[in-house]
Amino acid sequence: MSISPPPSKRRKLSGSGNKATSRQDTLEIISWNVNGIAPFLQPSITSFFKAQVKEKSDAPPRASLRDFLRRHDYPTMLFLQEVKMNPDDASSVRALEKAVRAEVSHEPDYVAHVCLPSDKFNARGFGRKVYGVGSIIRKDFMDRHVERVRQVEWDMEGRFLVTETKALHDLPRLAIFNIYAVNGTENPYKDPANGVVVGTRHDRKRKVHELLQRECRELEARGFQIILAGDLNIARAPIDGHPNLRTFPVVHGEHRRDFEARFMACGTDRGQKPSTRHEEGLGMIDTFRHLHPAKKGYSYYPRTRDFGESCDRVDMILVSRKLEMHVKKLGCTRALRKGDRQITSQSTHSSRLREKVAAQNNILYHNTSYVYADEDVSYRTPQEQAVAQKADRSGRANVPAYTLR
Repeated sequence: MSISPPPSKRRKLSGSGNKATSRQDTLEIISWNVNGIAPFLQPSITSFFKAQVKEKSDAPPRASLRDFLRRHDYPTMLFLQEVKMNPDDASSVRALEKAVRAEVSHEPDYVAHVCLPSDKFNARGFGRKVYGVGSIIRKDFMDRHVERVRQVEWDMEGRFLVTETKALHDLPRLAIFNIYAVNGTENPYKDPANGVVVGTRHDRKRKVHELLQRECRELEARGFQIILAGDLNIARAPIDGHPNLRTFPVVHGEHRRDFEARFMACGTDRGQKPSTRHEEGLGMIDTFRHLHPAKKGYSYYPRTRDFGESCDRVDMILVSRKLEMHVKKLGCTRALRKGDRQITSQSTHSSRLREKVAAQNNILYHNTSYVYADEDVSYRTPQEQAVAQKADRSGRANVPAYTLR
């Protein structure tokens, strides 16, 4: 399946009704690490008083969230990570809300929720425009099925938003997490209350694993099934890293084992000492790996390496094991479409991963965007080769479109 890129000029859409209406009982989630939402927001009125540089006639159109939603058939939810908005900048929040609203009456409307950093000791750089997640939810679903969208009490870095739903036909209540997980480093982690150093970002990463696992347990006790979606900042197994899994420094292996024991294992890890044993694992399903156990697919490309030289699968969607029966179909798109490149070129980044989980008549549909290590790129034009080899600032890469059925 291919989708034509958006035209440079807005075209009049037919009034034949929107595609979302026929999928009101379907839950579709797209997760996208945007590495900065600013290119998608309408500039403030003051920007029009500054000297303007005449744009080239062949310049791509400005990035548009509405165009993105339209091209992807109006998904139920669009989860954004690393929105990088100053928490005191209310105008940017309003601009985001405006950017996702329906432009014409027959298009589905959306509402925007954000979680931005409130930690003044651990989220200070770049004018406090760091981290942050945004959940864009289609309004018809929001009104009919969502009880609330909330933050978590134990994070102040703007990394989590939880959408709690009512029962959806044969599916139970869902707690759907939009996640931008901690990246473990040797940098200090400070107590958010007083700024005292209490460990490293490595320590904080594993603490967040513990707190997230506990949050999921509490939700399960209240009758929720869990969906964890987004940038989890972990590569699970050797198949998820190219040319190999990251093992140095050794602490990355500790993060991986901790993640596996807490979220993927179905019981307590017997190999651990009693004093360090984890609470029983959540036994979640990695939807991509569940349906493609031997497929090599990657979602992150370091900006300091040549394209394809090093890559990892760190973005994923995990679901509670009780939802396993609903996972029926998966489609993998090997590359971004031309239209996505236009968005990317405006915002100096590209989608690290697009994943969909849909529930309709007890069917979960999971769609990811990956590049495979053994892909044949000989068919690319010189222009496509040039684009493909340019990893952007956040490590995302642009590649031509391909769909597996």
